[in-house]
Amino acid sequence: MKIHHAFFVMASSIALSSCASITKDSNQPIRVETYNQQNTMVEGVTCSAKNERGEWSTKTPGSLVVHRSGENLQVRCNKENSATGFATLVSRANGGMWGNILFGGGIGAIIDHNKGTAYSYPDWVKVILGDNLVFDRKNNVENQIMTGQAASGELLKRIEADKQKEADEAKKLAAEQPLAPQPQQAAAPTEAN
Repeated sequence: MKIHHAFFVMASSIALSSCASITKDSNQPIRVETYNQQNTMVEGVTCSAKNERGEWSTKTPGSLVVHRSGENLQVRCNKENSATGFATLVSRANGGMWGNILFGGGIGAIIDHNKGTAYSYPDWVKVILGDNLVFDRKNNVENQIMTGQAASGELLKRIEADKQKEADEAKKLAAEQPLAPQPQQAAAPTEAN
């Protein structure tokens, strides 16, 4: 009995450590810096960000703390007497989502998808005033500022097709996984004669 209990505790620990709602907060900080067309930092720019879960703003250089979502984050940076900078921050499934599918079955993945904790945006972006840029989380390098790609309908369609392919693969993988094991109730102790 002790071996089964130890195995259950160990398996549960592994499964829960992969769960995005355990390992990822619903909110994510994103560092934002703004530059002009000559690549000189411009401070004091008001940047606002929006997805279906809310709106946030900061002055640059600064950080936005946004609610995670599977939807892309739209950013607009304005300063008087300067051109407006636009950015699309592409959300991608993070490691917690894949851990959920592999170790916890599809239920945890569905919960984390609905809460937004299964996704992450780029951590640090360089918005160029006067440009419209796309920052894909897929290209994120920890502790490095990300320079975006020029936004175009073709690029955004390619990214959305890639995201859909990832979602389809995740659904297929989740369908192949059994539901997370449920703890078994211990039998009531019996008196020995």
